[in-house]
Formats: sequence, C-alpha cells, structure tokens
Amino acid sequence: MKAAVDVVNPNIGSVGHLLTATEPVVSLPHGMMKLVPVTTPGFTDRYLADRIFGFTAGCCRLMPAGKADTADPSAWSSMYDHDLEETTPYFYKVLLEDEDIEAEMTVSHQSAVYRFHYPDGAAHILSVSMPSDGGLSMPDDHTVCVSATVNRAPHYTFLVFSKPVKLLSEWSSQEGKGCVLQAAEDGDRMLEVRAGISYISVEQAGRNLHRELDGRTFEETKNAAREIWQQALCRVNITGGTEKQRTIFYTSLYRSLLNMSNITEDGRYYSGYDGTVHDSGGRDFYINDQVWDTYRCLHPLQLLLDPERKQDMIQSYIRMYEQCGWLPQFPFVEGDRPVMIGNHAAAMIYDVYAKGYRNFDAAKAYQAMKTNATEVTMLPWVHGPLTELDRIYMEKGFFPALKPGEKEWVPEVHHFERRQAVAVTLEHAYDDWCVAQMAKELGYEDDYRYFMKRSRNYRNLYNPATGFMSPKSADGAWIEPFDPKKGGGLGGRDYFAECNAWIYSFHVQHDIEGLIGLMGGTDRFEERLDALFAEQYDGPKYSFLGQFPDSTGLIGMYCQGNEPAFHIPYLYNYTRSPWKTQRRVRQIMELWYQDTPLGICGDEDCGAMSSWYVFSAMGLYPVCPGKPVYEIGSPLFEKTEIRLAGGKRFVIHAEGASNRNKYIQQAFLNGKPLNEPRIHHRDLAAGGELRLVMGERPNKSWGTGGSV
Repeated sequence: MKAAVDVVNPNIGSVGHLLTATEPVVSLPHGMMKLVPVTTPGFTDRYLADRIFGFTAGCCRLMPAGKADTADPSAWSSMYDHDLEETTPYFYKVLLEDEDIEAEMTVSHQSAVYRFHYPDGAAHILSVSMPSDGGLSMPDDHTVCVSATVNRAPHYTFLVFSKPVKLLSEWSSQEGKGCVLQAAEDGDRMLEVRAGISYISVEQAGRNLHRELDGRTFEETKNAAREIWQQALCRVNITGGTEKQRTIFYTSLYRSLLNMSNITEDGRYYSGYDGTVHDSGGRDFYINDQVWDTYRCLHPLQLLLDPERKQDMIQSYIRMYEQCGWLPQFPFVEGDRPVMIGNHAAAMIYDVYAKGYRNFDAAKAYQAMKTNATEVTMLPWVHGPLTELDRIYMEKGFFPALKPGEKEWVPEVHHFERRQAVAVTLEHAYDDWCVAQMAKELGYEDDYRYFMKRSRNYRNLYNPATGFMSPKSADGAWIEPFDPKKGGGLGGRDYFAECNAWIYSFHVQHDIEGLIGLMGGTDRFEERLDALFAEQYDGPKYSFLGQFPDSTGLIGMYCQGNEPAFHIPYLYNYTRSPWKTQRRVRQIMELWYQDTPLGICGDEDCGAMSSWYVFSAMGLYPVCPGKPVYEIGSPLFEKTEIRLAGGKRFVIHAEGASNRNKYIQQAFLNGKPLNEPRIHHRDLAAGGELRLVMGERPNKSWGTGGSV
C-alpha cells in the first residue's frame, strides 16, 4: 500500500465549481514558503491554463529561457502538459515544452530550491520578475536580493545561484519590473537557484536560507520535506476504503494543513497589525486564515491533531488584537481583511477553551471577543465602529433589512455585499453564545446573562407563519413579499450570505433544541430536513444558480459547496432518525468529492471544504464548535487511527464498512454500548476505541436516545 504522502493529488479541485480553484501548492505543513506555478492570467481554473509564466519565489517569480529574448520578459511563458508534470505536497516538476526546459522545485519552511535543466546548446537564461515598486540588487555574481511591497506588507527574497550569473538587462512594464540574468556555461546543463524569504529584511531572508539549506542537497531537502508531510498526514492512519477514497482523504488532510502559516523568523515576526517587528517570546506567530469558513471544522480538526500548535494560533489572534484593537476576520500578513460576517474568532477561541486547553491568555482573549461583539460593526465586509444598524440590533435583537424598493441610506453599507440582515443576526447570535460561555467560565456573570440574551436573537427572525428565518425592517415588521427560496437578490445578500433561507433557517448551531421547538418539535424538524434535500428550483436549475452562484454542490436546496450548510446533514442526529445522517453524509462524500480536478464542489476557502471531508470520512463532525462533542456519521474506512498528543491513540473501528454497509447497527465506546449518536471530546482525547458494527440497512432504533 502506498504511503499517505504518495497518494496526495494537489491537482484535485484545480477546476472550480464557482470562483476559485485550488493550486498545486508545494509547502511544508503551515509553512511560510509556498511554491506554485504561475499560469495563464485570467484562467481561474488553473488546471485548464495552457501556459506557465514562471514559478513563485516569495515576492518574485522565476522563469527560465534558452535564449536572451528581446521581448517583454514579463510575458515569457511556455506550453506545458499535465501528463509531463509531477505534483506532490513537497515537490513539483514540469517540462516547459516550448524550449524543452525541465523545471523542478522543493521546499523547506522559509526557503526553496529550484533546478532548471536546459537542453544542449541553449543559453542559461533566467528572468526574475517582481512588483512595480520592487527593488533589486546583486551583491556578487552568485546572489540577487529582491524587495517589494505586496498587499501593503514588506516582502524580501534572497536568491543564491549555483554558478556565476551576469545581468543582461533590466526591464519594466505594466505587469511589474525585473531583470534578465545569464548563468555561466560550464558544461553542466543544470542551474540551481536557492531562495530564502522574509517579511523582516533581505538580510533575514538570507539567514533563513542559510539556516535551512546550507549543507543540504536538493534531494536531501526534498526527502526531508517528504518525511515531514508523511509524519503530518499519518496523524490519521486509515485502513480499508478504495484507492480513490484514500487519495481524496489524504489530499483533503494536506489541504487542511496549509492553513495558517508560521511566520516566526529566528525568534521574531513582522506584524501587519501594527507594521512593526516583534520578539516572539518563544511562541510562534501564525497568519493566513478565513475564520468565517474555517471555524466550522478546520480549526477543530487542527486542534484534534495538534493542540499545542493550535494554542499558539489562538495566542497569535490575541497578539493581533493587542496590536490593532480588534480580532481579525481574515488575518493575512498585511493585516486584517474585513471579509464576510460574524465574530467567528470568538467561536474558534472558545472551542479550544471548552475542550480543556489553556495555554493562551484567556482573559485577554475574552476581552478581545467582547470588544468585537460590542464595539465593532456587524456590517458585512466592513470594519469600523458601530453604525445605526448595529444600535438597532442591540436595542431590538435583530439586524434590520431594507424594505422592497427602499434605497440604502447608511453610508457604511458595502455597495455589493449589502446588509445580509438575517445572516448577520443568526451568525452573531451563535458568536454571542460563545462569548457568553467564555464569560461564564471566567466569572463575568453580568456579561454571561447579557450575551446569553443576545444568543437568543435568532428567535426574533423565525417567522412561524412560513417556518423560515425571515427579514424584518427596522420597525419590526416582516418584509413582504418574501420568497425563502429566491429572496434577497444576487446571492441573497440583502438578507443572507451567499445561501438562501432554506439553508440559514438551520443556522442555529448553539441551540438546536430551541430551533426544534420553534419548528414545531422533533418530527416536524425532521420533515423540514427532508424537505431541504428534496426542494427543487421553481424553474430551470441554471436560473437558480444564476441568482445563487455560490450554492454549488446542490442536493435539493442543500448546498455542500458553501460552508453554512456543513452541519446540516448531522442534524438528523437530533431527531428520531440518525440513520438519515449516515445516509446523507455518505451520499455527499460520494457525489461531491472526487479525485479529479473537478473534485471539490465549492471554493476550498483555506481548507474548509477539505476539512469537512476529513471529519466525515472518519465518521465524526463538530456541529457546534464550543460544545466539546462530535456527532457520529458513517465512517468510510474500516479502521481510522487518530494519533493524539502524548502518544495516545483513538481508534474508530467500522466493522464491515463498505459502500453498501453505511448504516450503524451497534456502537461501543471502550467496550461499553453507546446509544447516542455522538461522543465527547474528553473521551476522544483520552484515547480509546469507538467500535461501530455496520450494515446495509438502517437500524432505525440506534442512536435515538440521549442529547447534548
């Protein structure tokens, strides 16, 4: 059987169902250096791009050529063929067909090694491209230093060549600027380039390179990177399943481990949150996250597999708060990108705390959570102080929507993203529940009562006449007319965030029992779930997708391609029919995850889509981060062994699991019968065994007892 790292296919998802496709990223887990081929501009579906324009090297791009072409070097490119390409997490190789140059590269944490193999008789030419504000120097004939500002953040790249190079020309264009180098021809057709990167200085980039690569050959670097990936992926060992399922599983796990990059450099890090360099104090600093997407299952997955690193990530968020005054939504090296909605860093932080991990400043974390909840606007895609809409939320318990035909008068509202009034209310109600729980843990009883009251704001938008979460205007009146399927304009953004009322009516992760009560009880709730997966489009499917292009991966109104839907298949565990969860999650995994370039049914979103698959294939899912339990689904593999901190193991045995045998007949936790369809984190983290007896027909009496 192939090793886990050898079944990963980084080209999965490289043709997108919506906006963005994946890239064949070469990196270490949480690595700072990330290598990708730069393909034809404008081709968002990278796998379909017909040409390569070079290879990333921090803030610059390298493109070899066999002659000193006088044309614009920024346009140098070559055809390539995926059949002549090798992609792995740690190594990439491709033939640049136009000039018969073979390019290969491998990676360390803050550095990389490239090898360009030129054909006989060709000059050894290399273009180094950078942004238009970049600077370049050549301290000697083996070294090039590049500096640039990318997205408001300083970037530095230090290049070292295996043979002397001379400067042929410098150039600039609308695309940027750069230089053309020619390496000495000494009978060796291969030019090796070593690159170190930094956000601190070009000198630090050089130190990073020498620290990681000195004394190491290309093959040694490649083998070391391969071993690091193998150890990371083997935190979960699987037995059984098909080769296709193994490939999807380990590729998904690889994607989940690219999220959040450690940018600590020799005990220091650059922060875009105050524009200065800080001492790390012995704790690594992490950036690059999309917490609107990733709080749901990616962060819980990373916590499960590497709790010490996850606590450093939480401390990184706290440092960002100290440096800029709020918890970021999408933290990147240049600072926060105020994208999407919610205060979901609160959910990520409290989930870690609720599962018993304390190696971060909990008091400061709570202060940050509360600041975001009370002093920062809830408006989508906007960062700033409270607006009149936020004050309505705080006074009346819902975010107000515009009436049909009413023009927007609040200047802070994003012109495209709109108010998303219902989604804002629902997502903040959940976040407020997380803030309330943290307040209670730390002894802030008044805050606990205040935020618990706000956590029930979802009730203010449930319309019992229709059975859907629905928008209200500032005066408290229901918006009429309102279509729960197509209301809200493009992407539903007047009322929702990319999905419609069919999805958002189930967006009450923190109080599922309360939602069940609103919907009329357990049986009615189950009927509503059934209807979600069966409801059609009131016309052609293309018409529905024309309004809701983000709602890919459809099964009825359910859309696996967008994160607010992720927890919904597991809600059957709160009804008398947990077997329907088992049926649905197997259907989704089989239908919407493939081992091809079309294999991810929505935007990957920093590993969010992939982490859903990892959890679901193991047979578990965290429906409500902040509640330390995992819902049980239907494992794909006969045996899944999770390597935990301290050398412990938790093993999930799914006896007889197969495509037909997807239903749980009996369950045993550490040898004792388990009659509820969930397990607690404390039981998983302690190590042990969950044994599931699988069959091809549902046992409709299993899992119907017990609740969270």
